[in-house]
Amino acid sequence: MAFASIRIITDDLDRLVDFYEQVTGVTAHRPAPVFAEFRGDHGPVLAIGTTATVAMLGDRAPRPGRNDSVLVEFEVADVDAEFARLRDLLDDVVLEPTTMPWGNRSTLFRDPDGTVVNLFSRPRD
Repeated sequence: MAFASIRIITDDLDRLVDFYEQVTGVTAHRPAPVFAEFRGDHGPVLAIGTTATVAMLGDRAPRPGRNDSVLVEFEVADVDAEFARLRDLLDDVVLEPTTMPWGNRSTLFRDPDGTVVNLFSRPRD
């Protein structure tokens, strides 16, 4: 079994795709009008889909803007530089760049749908 992706469900695909394109610097792959994904060189894919991609689940389908239990995390070389680059894009900064007790440097903010995004770097040896 291979871990493939995390998918965020949204009511505004274009807005969320634009946000993550700016955060990651990667152009999303859009195989369908209701779906996009960000593929990196390593690890799982970040996927974004509209409610149409989960409609067949009926009342049990994930609902946009209700995520309070997941963080989307990206490892970066320089948290402070990335925060400075993105600052004007961010409407809801949860934590400005901070060194965590375990040594990671992190900044956390919410995407336009409210999902918490963590940019972090590991301690240097």
